[in-house]
Amino acid sequence: MKKKIRIYQSINTKIVLVIVLLLVFVLQLIGANFITQIENQLITSFQEDRKVQMDFLESTITSSLEIEESGEGSETSPEQEISSLLTEFSGSGITDLQVVNSELIVMGTSDTTQQSTVGQLSDDVDLRQAQITENSITRQVIDSITQNRRWKIVEPVFSSGEDSQFLGAILMESNIESVYDQISQITWIFLQSSAVAIILSLVLANMLSRALTKPIKEMQLQTREIAEGDYSGTLKVYGEDELGQLASLINDLSDDVAEAQESIDAERRRLDSVLTHMTDGVLATDRRGKIIIINEMAQSMLDIDQETATEKNLLSILDVEDDVTLRSILEKQDDILVNSRQNDIPIILRASFSLIQRESGFISGLVCVLHDVTEQERIEEERKQFVSNVSHELRTPLTSMRSYIEALADGAWQDPDLAPRFLEVTQNETDRMIRMIQDLLQLSRIDSGKSMLNLEIVDLTEMLDHVLNRFDMMIHSAEYEDKKYQINKEILEQSIFVEVDPDRMIQVLDNIMNNAIKYSPDGGTISGKMEKREDTVLISVRDEGMGIPKADINKIFSRFYRVDRARSRAMGGSGLGLAISKEVVEQHGGHIWADSTEGKGTTFYLSLPYFPYEEEEWE
Repeated sequence: MKKKIRIYQSINTKIVLVIVLLLVFVLQLIGANFITQIENQLITSFQEDRKVQMDFLESTITSSLEIEESGEGSETSPEQEISSLLTEFSGSGITDLQVVNSELIVMGTSDTTQQSTVGQLSDDVDLRQAQITENSITRQVIDSITQNRRWKIVEPVFSSGEDSQFLGAILMESNIESVYDQISQITWIFLQSSAVAIILSLVLANMLSRALTKPIKEMQLQTREIAEGDYSGTLKVYGEDELGQLASLINDLSDDVAEAQESIDAERRRLDSVLTHMTDGVLATDRRGKIIIINEMAQSMLDIDQETATEKNLLSILDVEDDVTLRSILEKQDDILVNSRQNDIPIILRASFSLIQRESGFISGLVCVLHDVTEQERIEEERKQFVSNVSHELRTPLTSMRSYIEALADGAWQDPDLAPRFLEVTQNETDRMIRMIQDLLQLSRIDSGKSMLNLEIVDLTEMLDHVLNRFDMMIHSAEYEDKKYQINKEILEQSIFVEVDPDRMIQVLDNIMNNAIKYSPDGGTISGKMEKREDTVLISVRDEGMGIPKADINKIFSRFYRVDRARSRAMGGSGLGLAISKEVVEQHGGHIWADSTEGKGTTFYLSLPYFPYEEEEWE
């Protein structure tokens, strides 16, 4: 934002002010010296004139005072001569003239209003001091009536003989105010001239300042435009002086910055494009860990928007403040796992760190790359669980077989009652391991994509009826004579033709029916039902067994997962039947799931895509 420059902050004002203040200072210095010299000269001249007058008056009056002192008679009395002489001298700025004898008796005065003092003893202090010291006294006094300044001279008069007898004194007061008036007039003229000079200097200084600041202002505007991203302007070069060279350099700088900015913008666009289309989340921080950059993938992974993210630090946004510190990350840069949610689905992220360092080694920030390892962690966990389950499932029959074989080896084979039973158990456990390995091989082929379907168009109604009839015969065989099971069928009357692998689909139905019989109580009913939807066929098998807890309903299709492990193993299951069924159904483009109420039973649903065939098309 442009900051307004006040008038007293402007360079133009400062230059004008400096020039004017310098001129005022010089004028004051010159004026003070000039007026002081004029004052001294005028006062000195005034005093010298009065001194000359006093010397002339002294030489004229000395004879009259000698006559008065000697007491000799003459045609004219000394008082009359002195009065006549003083009358002639009055004027020319002299305001008062007095002559006193050696006893300070006033013998004459030029002031007509003071004629009564003639013949009286003078009370003037300066006359008395001159009588005592026999020295001249000069000083400036103030007229008590007019308040004008006067120059006062008291000159003692001595006889012309060798003994230089004190005859009296002459007092002269002259008006020196006129001299000071003249000095005031000269001062006023000087002040007027100074004012005119200051005004002219203001105008000239302003013109000079504008001539200097105009290119500076243009440079200011140009640099502001450069800062705002406009590099199109060009400064006018007014000369080859320092300002002209600076303008040329700014023009060159503008071109260089424009090129650099274009390069930076291009790199930024490329970086933004890379960050936007990355499948990994990227965050960048400053040296204190505050988020400054976060790409869209990181926002999605951390379920946060950019505005909120830039107000937090890295540890807070990853929610690992209790586990690691920023210092430990800066020192080791070890990867860490972060739990997060994406679209309300829990995910696991691996956070990798890298330092942003200058050439000097100063750490100015941190880059964090987030990689979604949810699937990897799930696969790794399933692998560990799978290995554990396989080891456990194989160890149980192997341990049993070893025990019976050891017993046989110890002589049990000679016992006609024990030997057949031990061999039967060993054979059953061997068959159980073979079935488990076959199931594992089948799952392996499905996982690797090598399990091919031999698709045929079959009547699904007939297939389901065949499976249910087979199991109905099985539950009425001698094997189940001690239990009373019942199978109910709700099958469609018309034929439903679907494209499936018959062997695989029968395997799926067998697995579901086997589970239903295993977990049904004595006297329980197993219901098989078939429904036709708009574009799917839905098969359901319901039992009245112990049911599946809600916490386990979504896990029953996992490999080796059992709700009741002890009971399932006792019934001979491998824990892979439902996992194989799920894979086979999904290979057919269908879907399998379960719905259960604990203590009341479980219903398995099998949904397959169905495309109706027209009769003529089938024919």
